[in-house]
Amino acid sequence: MPAKPFHLGWFQTFQANEWKTPYTLSEGVPFTGDFYVELAQALERACFDFLMLEDTVGIPRGLEGTTARALENGDSCPKQDPVPLAAKVGALTRQLGIVATMSTTFYHPYALARLASTMDSLTSGRFGWNVVTSAKDEAAQNYGLDEMPEHDLRYEIADEFVELVNALCDSWEPGAIVRDREKGIYIDPGKVHDVDFVGKHFKSRGPLTCVRSPQGRPVYLQAGGSPAGRAFAAKHADAIIAWATGIEGMKEYRADIRTQAAAAGRDPDDVKVMFLFSPILGETEAEARAKVKPMSEDEIPARLKALSSNFYADFTKMDLDEPVPYFVTRGEQGSLAGFAQWGTGKTLRQCIQARSAGGASSFEAVGTPDQVADIMAAAMEEVGGDGFLFPGDGGSLTRHRIIEICDGLVPALQARGLTRTSYSHTLLRDNLRAF
Repeated sequence: MPAKPFHLGWFQTFQANEWKTPYTLSEGVPFTGDFYVELAQALERACFDFLMLEDTVGIPRGLEGTTARALENGDSCPKQDPVPLAAKVGALTRQLGIVATMSTTFYHPYALARLASTMDSLTSGRFGWNVVTSAKDEAAQNYGLDEMPEHDLRYEIADEFVELVNALCDSWEPGAIVRDREKGIYIDPGKVHDVDFVGKHFKSRGPLTCVRSPQGRPVYLQAGGSPAGRAFAAKHADAIIAWATGIEGMKEYRADIRTQAAAAGRDPDDVKVMFLFSPILGETEAEARAKVKPMSEDEIPARLKALSSNFYADFTKMDLDEPVPYFVTRGEQGSLAGFAQWGTGKTLRQCIQARSAGGASSFEAVGTPDQVADIMAAAMEEVGGDGFLFPGDGGSLTRHRIIEICDGLVPALQARGLTRTSYSHTLLRDNLRAF
C-alpha cells in the first residue's frame, strides 16, 4: 500500500449532462449552475482537492461542415462560461479548490491575470487556472482567426503568456496595502511595480490594478500529452491532467514529467500527476460488470464522425479492424495518442469500445467500491503516482454517479488511509503539496 495518501480531483464541463436516461437531471434549462454547486459540495464532503471546470469555445462542425450533428447530440453545446460558475461554486463552498479553464489563445495575459487574481481573492486562495492553448478551428473562427496556430507554436505562445501572468501577479508585493491614516497613505508605492514586459508575442507595462491574492498566483493545471505539452506542464503546472495507457504508460509518463521538472529547476514533488480514471462501480462485482456494454455497431458511425471532428482526420475512411495509423493532428495531440493507443496493437474498433466502456481512463477498474479501492492502491504503489482525476463526462454525469464516487468509493479509500479525511490547509496549493 502506498506510504502516503494520494490526491483526488474531478474534471467537469459546464454543459448539457445526461438527458437520455431515467436519471435525467432536474435542473434542465436555464443553466443556473445549481447542480454543479451540489456536485462541488459532495466533492468537498469527500475531501477532493479540486473541481476543475473544462471549456471549449466553438461548436464542432466535423466532416459535414455544419453544426447540426453537434447541436442534435449536445456535443460541446450548450456550453456556458466556467469562470462565473467558479465564482458561484466558490461562494458556496469553503475548502474545495475551484479550477476554471481559460485559453492562452483567446485571452490577453493582463485580462487573465487580473481575472484570476480576483477569483483567487474571492475564493480565499482556492482558485486555479487550467491552462489550455485550445485546438479547434471553430473556436479560432469565433475570435476572428481563420484557423488555430500550429501545435508547437501554441505552446511557445503559452509559455510567454504564463511568464507574463506570473510577472503581473508578482507586481504587488505582500503587505502593499498599509492604510496609514496618519500619513494618508493607502498603498505603499514601493511595493507595487511596473512589469515593462516585452516579448515576442505579448507586451504589458503593468502593474495589475488588483491587490496580490492569497496564493500570489492561482494554481496551474495543464494537460500535457504531446512532447511540447509535457515540457510545458513540467515547467509550469502545479498539477497535470494525465491520460496514459495502462500501468506501464503511467509509469513512463510520471517519470518523464519528474525528469523534465527537475531539469527546469523545480522540485518534482511540487508537480502532481493526476491520471484520468473512470471506474465502473456496482454494489456487487456482477452488477458492475453488467454495466460494461460495448458500443453497438449502429452507434459506431456517429462515433467515427465525432472523432473526425475532434482530431481533423477522416476516421470514417479508416479500417475498423486495423490499428489507427499514426498522424499529427492540428488539434489535441495528447488526447489523440490516448485514444489511438499507438504501439499496443489495438484496432480502431477496440479503441472505440475501450472508450465506450470506461470513458477517458488510464486503466480499467470494474467492481465494488472495495475492489476498486484496492485496484487504485495497487496502481499507485506501482506507479508511485500522485492521484486521480475523475472525468465527469458531460453526457454521463448523474447524481447517481456522484453518490457512487463520493459516498461509495471515497469512504473505501479513506478507510485504507489512501485519501484525506479532512483538509489540512486553507490554500489550494498548500493542500496539493501536503503529501
